Amino acid sequence: MTSMKPQSLIAQLRWRYAVKKFDPARKIPADQWQALEEALVLTPSSWGLQPWKFFVISDQALKDKLVPISWNQRQLADCSHVVVFAIKKDLAAADIDRYLARVTEVQGTPVEKLAGFRKMLMSSFSPPPEKFDVNQWASLQDYIALGNFMTSAAVLGIDTCPMEGIEAAKYDELLGLPAKGYATVVVCVAGYRAADDKYAAMPKVRFKHEDVIERLP
Repeated sequence: MTSMKPQSLIAQLRWRYAVKKFDPARKIPADQWQALEEALVLTPSSWGLQPWKFFVISDQALKDKLVPISWNQRQLADCSHVVVFAIKKDLAAADIDRYLARVTEVQGTPVEKLAGFRKMLMSSFSPPPEKFDVNQWASLQDYIALGNFMTSAAVLGIDTCPMEGIEAAKYDELLGLPAKGYATVVVCVAGYRAADDKYAAMPKVRFKHEDVIERLP
């Protein structure tokens, strides 16, 4: 397997920034977008449960409708693709069984051999809401997918901008998510930076290595 050189990875992560202005004329090629969708599919999650769905928007008319419910941020309209990171609300026994059925399908593990794992999962998702908020847990999983998506895009030389400045309930209404059992958590736009985005050339501000990394004995 060919691996990326360490210096190449760091170079791409230094190149990446939260794009403030996209070039609306540039679109992500289909093969590269397919790779980014696969990166989302391959994102790890706690227990492997994948309590999410990623809604991809490239239609210009729909992207335009997102702007007024996103604090009028133009990135939504000018980017190539929008990804809405949503959670499967109120994950329950049926969702656990759906995952275990997929384990059996992919790995060939007899369902009866998964009984202990199922019991553990069910007990983990049974505590009172004040001890375990399943929707909050699922929302945190979405951020794992967000980070994976942004890093994968940077490696491919594709720009992104994560966006929490949105009216999530209005996203849900516009996209019909409640009827599907999902709820918006965060959004990421992808495409290519505009040549005149002044933020592209600004130095990346991060604390020093020794301020954020501590190697324990």
